[in-house]
Amino acid sequence: MAKRKIACRDERRASVPVASPGARALACVVAASACLAGLVGLLAGAASGTRADLPAGAASGTRPGLPAAAPPAGLAVPRAAGRLAAAELGLVINTADAYSVEVGEFYARARGLRAAQVLRLEVPLKPSLAPEELDALRAAIDAHFGPGIQALALAWREPFAVQCNGITGALALGFDAALCAQPCGASRASPYFNARTARPWTDLKLRPSMLIAAPDAASAKALIERGVQADGSLGRRGAPPVHAVFLTTVDRARNGRAALYPPSGALRGAGVDVKVAPAATLRGAERLLIVQAGATRVDHLPTLRWVPGALADHLTSFGGRLDGGGGQMTALEWIASGATASHGTVSEPCSHLRKFPHPQLLLLHYVQGSTALEAYWKSVAWPLQGVFVGEPLAAPFARP
Repeated sequence: MAKRKIACRDERRASVPVASPGARALACVVAASACLAGLVGLLAGAASGTRADLPAGAASGTRPGLPAAAPPAGLAVPRAAGRLAAAELGLVINTADAYSVEVGEFYARARGLRAAQVLRLEVPLKPSLAPEELDALRAAIDAHFGPGIQALALAWREPFAVQCNGITGALALGFDAALCAQPCGASRASPYFNARTARPWTDLKLRPSMLIAAPDAASAKALIERGVQADGSLGRRGAPPVHAVFLTTVDRARNGRAALYPPSGALRGAGVDVKVAPAATLRGAERLLIVQAGATRVDHLPTLRWVPGALADHLTSFGGRLDGGGGQMTALEWIASGATASHGTVSEPCSHLRKFPHPQLLLLHYVQGSTALEAYWKSVAWPLQGVFVGEPLAAPFARP
C-alpha cells in the first residue's frame, strides 16, 4: 500500500503580546481542508508519511510589525505507534501538600499503579519553584523511576511554574532562563512535538508530564473518574457523534489560532462532528469532545455538557497561572466545568502560535487513540511557557 500523509497547514502571524486585548495582529491565511481529508483512511490502517517538525527558528520581535520566522508549508501527521499505558506512568506526590496526598493516592488506586510507580517526596508548596529547586526535583525523579517510566503525573496544583517556565515543560526539557529575559522570544523546541513515538523516555530521553490539578480534591477525584471512564468509550460504530468546537472571537490578538482550525464538517466518518463557529454559539452545547478559543475568558461554561475525556483550552497569556494571579480565566475553570484536560501559559507568550496547542494536531492525535497527555504534548511545538493539566491517561478513542 502506498504511504499516505495527512498534511496540516501551519502558517504563523507576527508575534504580539496577548495580554492586551487591543494589541494589533497581522493577518494569516491558511488552507486547512487538506489536513483532515485523509484521516478516515489513516484510522482504517493506511500508513502515514514521515512527519515534518517545525524548526526552532530565530527569536521573533515583540512589536506587532516584526514578522516571525516562517515555518514550513505543512506538517505530516504520523500514524500513532501505540499509546502510553498505565504501567509506563510515574506518579509524583508532594507529602507537604494535603491535596497532593489525597488526590495522588486516589489516582494510584484508580489507575492500578504499582508501588514502584509512585514517588513521594516533599516539594516546596508555592506557585513557582526556583531553578535549583527544579534541579532537586528532577534528580529525585531520575533516581526513583526506571527506564520503563515514559511520562509523569504530578498530583498537585502548585507549583505550576519555575520562574517564567511552566513546570511540565521545565521538567521535560530543562529550565530555559533565556525566556525570562525575553518571554516573547522563541522557546526551546520540543522533540516530542508531532512525534510518532509512544515511548518518549526511551526514544527521546524526556518524560512529558501533566498536573492532576482541579479547584479542590473532590473536583480532582471527579476529574480522575472521568479520565478512567473515557478509555475506549468513543469512535464506535453506531454511537452518536461527539463535537469538536473551534470558536472564533473578535479578540484579534488571541484569535490568530483560528487560521489553524480544521474545516467544519470534517471527521464525521470517525464519529466526530467538527464545527467552527462564533464563541456565542457555545451556550448549552452537548457531547463536547474538544473546545478551543482565543479569549481572556470563555462564557457559558456552566451550561456545557462534556463527554469523558474532553479537552479544552483558550489562547491567552496567563491561562496556566493556576492561582489566578494573571487576572484571566485559567485552565482550572475548564476542569471545573467537566473537561478532562487543558493547557495554559504561565508567563507572557505573545502571539506565538507554536506556544499553544495546534488545533489540527491535537484533534488528529487524539482521535487516533492517543492519551490526553500525548495529544496535548504532541500539539505544542514550544511548550516551555505552558503547563498541561488533567488526567494524563484518558484515551477515549483507544482500542486494545
